Amino acid sequence: MANIEQILRNAKTIAVVGLSSKRMRPSYGVSEYMQRMGYRIIPVNPAETEVLGEKAYATLDEVPVPVDIVDVFRRSEFVWEVVEAAIRIKAKCIWMQEGVEHHDGAAKAREAGLDVVMDRCILKEHRKYLR
Repeated sequence: MANIEQILRNAKTIAVVGLSSKRMRPSYGVSEYMQRMGYRIIPVNPAETEVLGEKAYATLDEVPVPVDIVDVFRRSEFVWEVVEAAIRIKAKCIWMQEGVEHHDGAAKAREAGLDVVMDRCILKEHRKYLR
């Protein structure tokens, strides 16, 4: 298991794959919290143009800045392609939210040198370690 506290302390930029502008969605609430805690949130969702005051990108490959954490709010069957993109953009960590697991994707990410957190809520972990 990756050192969650260290990942959260060192990260500055979080690309949130599947971030929705719908306020009732978990991705919105979690991202809004992380933004309030000082992280830059980059929405990655082809159906959005802007979320939380940040320009949205259709894919991770389009994000023009370095990404520390790729936070995945997609179903498990979509994780493999997100992991491949995270590796291409040289992200430092792939974070799969609660209920999202992909062991082959996690192994591929680790082999490429990324930290991996699986089936954990980044908001809950932040509250546990950094509040």
